[in-house]
Amino acid sequence: MMKLLSHDLLAMTEYRDAPSILIFADSEAAANRAVASAKRSGCRVQDIADLAKGAGRLDDQVALDAVLVETDTDPGPALDRLLGRIDRAVLDARYGAVISTPWAMIDLVAAQASAPAIHHLVDPSESERTDALRSATRRQRALLNDIGKGGSPIRLQQLSQEVSRIAGILATLSEEEKGQVSSPEEDDITAQQIRGIIRARRLRDQYFGADLFADPAWDMLLDLMAARLERQRVAVSSLCIAAAVPATTALRWIKTLTEHGLFARSADPEDGRRVYIELSDAAAAALSAYLKAAHRQSALLV
Repeated sequence: MMKLLSHDLLAMTEYRDAPSILIFADSEAAANRAVASAKRSGCRVQDIADLAKGAGRLDDQVALDAVLVETDTDPGPALDRLLGRIDRAVLDARYGAVISTPWAMIDLVAAQASAPAIHHLVDPSESERTDALRSATRRQRALLNDIGKGGSPIRLQQLSQEVSRIAGILATLSEEEKGQVSSPEEDDITAQQIRGIIRARRLRDQYFGADLFADPAWDMLLDLMAARLERQRVAVSSLCIAAAVPATTALRWIKTLTEHGLFARSADPEDGRRVYIELSDAAAAALSAYLKAAHRQSALLV
């Protein structure tokens, strides 16, 4: 694949002052998608490398603003090594990263590349890929050149602010519940009740449309609370389904909620390419307090 693309890469080489990216792809189609998005985002493509040899190629790169991984298939351990290398580099703020994969690879990427600043896209449109590249390169240049300007995109700031607000409310509820005394029978909240709330929320979508009441944070909190009571573990892909929003959006929420201490990651002891998401103890206590207090007001909760 790289041989076929070498001529095109030479032709598109530029020396302008624009963010530079390194592309890793597993097919010519994937590489072409990545290059098209790079052009639309105003980035300079430094190279298009074979995904299977990605980790070694990163060692040869001196300076870089961002990495774009565009893959349609899972090449196995080679991808694990590449994602692990990218994850460490992003955590060290060496460069930004965009990882674009099909739905089937959600759990794999979540296990290997968990840095909050990584943009994980699932079956993205060209505009989504372009926006992610602009965000990844903008963030990186702001960190390296002028921390007082630029920064994260507005929507990511709003997401972080919203999660901070949710965390604050849950913490307050948890503290309030400590001072209340009631009978165990009255306070018991079951997984079955929570599953009923989730079903009612999905029923609401049928009558008013999912976009009107989209609330991924709350849907995921409920799903994880029910799973906690059922002593079940929830994979990232399953939680994305529970969020009832596009997978890319759900992944962004999961990362932010984890970063703010509401969610916790745990490794699958039998599969190193999968992680589970669960409520933190503090979030579980707060959500339990809310459900108990709300249930005392009304049995109908959505």
